[in-house]
This record gives sequence, structure tokens and C-alpha cells, in this order.
Amino acid sequence: MRVTKTDIQMNKDEKKIKIIFEGAKKARQSFCPIRDIIERVNDKWSMLTILALGGYGKQRFNAIRKLIPDISQRMLTVTLRNLENDGLITRQVFAEVPPRVEYALTDLGDSLMNQLLIFADWANTNSDKILKKRKRC
Repeated sequence: MRVTKTDIQMNKDEKKIKIIFEGAKKARQSFCPIRDIIERVNDKWSMLTILALGGYGKQRFNAIRKLIPDISQRMLTVTLRNLENDGLITRQVFAEVPPRVEYALTDLGDSLMNQLLIFADWANTNSDKILKKRKRC
């Protein structure tokens, strides 16, 4: 018999899930932090930008664009601004001619990147299975 999770772990996971949904019910009429944060970082550009900065360290704007070649200049600008406003990345401007700007993950952004790596690994591991299921539909 193969056991993937212990009963104790399943109970902990069930409790976490219940807390999430109970909070969502209470927040229906007001601000829900889970929905707000997931909405902000759940788009592909934010995720890829965080992974790019986490994997390659400090980067300039054009270097990030090269790492994410299908992102537009405008979308990268908006994404970087949002991530900076949320405290996930820093933007450092150097007083040079022409001005040099570098972006890097904060500690908060680094902790999110670690979670995104788990998700990205899961997606890579299971993408073939999912694509096969999609073709059947």
C-alpha cells in the first residue's frame, strides 16, 4: 500500500483549506488578502519576472526582456512597477549618463520565488499529462 500523506498531514491541510474559505466568506463584502495577492502575482508576466530575477539576480530592463522575449516593453514596465509597489522587487537608479536602472528581488520576493519554483516544477513534471487530457476534450 502506497501512502502519499499521513493522516496528520491531511488533517493539517484540511484545516488550512477551511481557514482559507472561511476567510473568503467573511471577506465577500470587503477586502480579501488572499484573492488580492494571488490576483497580482498570478499572471504569467509577474511569475516569469520573479523567476527571472530569482534565477539570474540583479537585472536591467532590457536583460529582463531578453529573458522573457514575448513580453512587450509596456507590459514589462507595468509588471515591474506593480511588483515594486508590492515590495517584491527593488528598483535602483544609478546617476549615470545614460541612467542605469537595476531590478532585484527583495527578501519577500525571494520567499515568493521559492513557492513559484515549486509550482513551476509541478507544471514541468505534469505538463505532458495535462496536454494529453486537453487534446481529448
